[in-house]
Amino acid sequence: MATTSESAFDYVIVGGGAAGCVLAARLTENSNVTVCVLEAGPPDTNPLIRIPAGVIKLLFNPKVAWQFRTEGSPGTNGRPVFAPQGKTLGGSSSINGMIYNRGLPSDYNAWAQAGNKGWGYDDVLPYFKKSERRVGKGDDNIRGRSGPIPVTDNEWFTPLTEAFVAGVTGTGVPRNVDYNDGNQAGVGYMQRAIEHGRRVSAARGYLGQARGRVNLEVICRAQAERILFEGKRAVGVAFRQSTGGARRTIRARKEVIISAGSLNTPKLMQLSGIGPANVLQRLGVDPVHVLPGVGRNLSDHFGVRTVVEIKGAATANELSRGPRLGWEVAKWLMGRPSILGLSSSLAYVFGQSQAGLDQPDLQFVFTPISFKAGLFGVLDDFPGISLGVWPHRPHSRGYVEARSTNAFEDPIIQPNYLADSYDQRTIVAGIRQTRKFLGTPEFSKYVVRESVPGPALEGDDELLDFARQTGSTIYHFCGTSRMGPATDVNAVVDDHLRVHGVERLRIVDASIMPDVPSGNTYAPTLMLSEKGADLIRQDAAKL
Repeated sequence: MATTSESAFDYVIVGGGAAGCVLAARLTENSNVTVCVLEAGPPDTNPLIRIPAGVIKLLFNPKVAWQFRTEGSPGTNGRPVFAPQGKTLGGSSSINGMIYNRGLPSDYNAWAQAGNKGWGYDDVLPYFKKSERRVGKGDDNIRGRSGPIPVTDNEWFTPLTEAFVAGVTGTGVPRNVDYNDGNQAGVGYMQRAIEHGRRVSAARGYLGQARGRVNLEVICRAQAERILFEGKRAVGVAFRQSTGGARRTIRARKEVIISAGSLNTPKLMQLSGIGPANVLQRLGVDPVHVLPGVGRNLSDHFGVRTVVEIKGAATANELSRGPRLGWEVAKWLMGRPSILGLSSSLAYVFGQSQAGLDQPDLQFVFTPISFKAGLFGVLDDFPGISLGVWPHRPHSRGYVEARSTNAFEDPIIQPNYLADSYDQRTIVAGIRQTRKFLGTPEFSKYVVRESVPGPALEGDDELLDFARQTGSTIYHFCGTSRMGPATDVNAVVDDHLRVHGVERLRIVDASIMPDVPSGNTYAPTLMLSEKGADLIRQDAAKL
């Protein structure tokens, strides 16, 4: 990647996360187009990024992860929720659980039905295919085979995972060998962005292709302070590389593109004078354009975990200690299956909270590891597994606001978890089903006891309180720059991802999703970024 003193580029991208990496790689395929990426974090050189199991440490490392905390709310019994996000090249794709999950076709058809032309499932499927390189079984009409991000099957097996899948199948849930083929319902093994035991982030998969291009510059440790406007036309970005450092500016000849993520994008918009009138007034920021939806419509998956103590089979708890850990490290270094190469979960169930639904409304994730209650990252002393669950399409909505005009200060994040009665009912039903799945004849022979929440909690109110007291983010924040037509008062961008009411400003990241997809957000973010790059190229001739 070039390192020049040029201060004007065709496109300036704020954020070197998953979306920013896709855009930078695709736009610079044209050697006549110049691009500058401003990334608030460092280069992705931390060695733990390449080790999938390193996520346990990376989430708590302020050098590579924003250490965000939500505001307390009744849905969490007043408790703030730790909500780290990626702060390095690759963004959250460098610190996430690496699960590849497209969601349901109906998710995208709903986007199109809401007035977003070109965003139905048939429209976005080519971009899902373009972004992935499926290594394993899959219909070539649906799965990509030559994209930058490898999508592989699990290589490390344990009798526990096999017993879990067999047991769930015995309850009547169908076996599903490819939940990314448009038919999600069932039980099976997770697909993940890991190859040969190493994480493949968007920085590695996409920027890796672009390294050395003279038309690309990436500036790390660059905190964007505001978008620069001439009238209502975006013309550049002001940023600093430290809290006391000099302010620098980068000019955009064609467009400024914000790809800072669902929590930082609305903050930057508000600091730049675009947002709800009351927020701009509180901040003392002169309005460029009053846009009520900026920072509203925050959506996330909120999950809880059931933990059981295990006998008769090894879990990652024991394999992560002493000489056994040394052997796992050795296997990983030799390229053999090892716990160091595991994704955040190994098996899944996409199920229903009640009979008769036409599609799954719950996601369950099985992991042969468990943590002490309230201490994520601290392993239990006993052999244990975790089975997490969350509502697929939560109804609760929250907001993000800039806390002050200091761009280095974390935003106010209020997801309003479990505010909606549907979410409350669904998560309680999910906890009950976890007990059903862990109590099958195939799996229960390995179970010593239920550690969390514990068999004493049985009533709906008790289980809901357990969710409020222990539930956590699944790191799937989206919706704060909602895509929709100008007639939608809460829409922030149009179906070309252009910000309503201003010129030459676009948003390309998970914040534009109208609703959280029925699955993890990494694959949809890659898709929308690929499509965003095409939209930018299509519109370039009009500038």
